[in-house]
Parts: sequence; C-alpha cells; structure tokens
Amino acid sequence: EVQLQASGGGLVQAGGFLRLSCSFSGFTFDDYRIGWFRQVPGKVREGVSCISSSEGRTDYADSVKGRFTISSDNAKNTVHLQMNSLKPEDTAVYYCAAARYCGGLGGVRYWGKGTQVTVSS
Repeated sequence: EVQLQASGGGLVQAGGFLRLSCSFSGFTFDDYRIGWFRQVPGKVREGVSCISSSEGRTDYADSVKGRFTISSDNAKNTVHLQMNSLKPEDTAVYYCAAARYCGGLGGVRYWGKGTQVTVSS
C-alpha cells in the first residue's frame, strides 16, 4: 500500500523558516518522483518543487527559487523541503505527492495529506 505523510507545517513570521518532511512507503525513489504542491482556498493547487532522486534532478517554481531547497534521504524514504525567507504569500496547505514525472499535476499518481503553513506579516 502506497502512503505519503507530510509534516512540519506551522505558523511562522515573515522572513522565518520551516522544514517540511514527506515520509513515504510502498514504493521507492526509483519508482516515482516526489513533488511538493500547495493550495490556498479558491485557487488551483500549484507545484512548488520536485525531486527525482534517481536522476539527480530538482525543480522549483519561480516563486520559490533561491528560498526553498528540496532534498532526499534515500535511506529513510523521506523528502525534505527547507523553506527559508518565508513570505505571507507562501501561506497554503502543502502536499507531497508521488509523481511519474516532475512538472504539473498531470504526473501525480499518489497524494499525501497536507500540512498547513501559515506565514504572518
């Protein structure tokens, strides 16, 4: 059974940082890429970052480049998203997902439950 669990969300002031973690089971890094997405009420879920551990590739949305860093811990089947210099517009529910490819929602095969990130001004 495939499972993904996101954690690490919380409330932080603008300029602060958070580290999200996505722990998964039921597949390996060779099977899927791991992506982070976020969604605010009334808006479409958007891609934030993605990692293909087997290809050594990472992708970022323009809005988070230079502030967020995605990394993988292959031994623990975990992906981290280090979020620095947070802005109020980063406030959203963050989801991790297993995807067939990085880039958009179309490649997502499995979703995890989200974790709320709130950045106060």
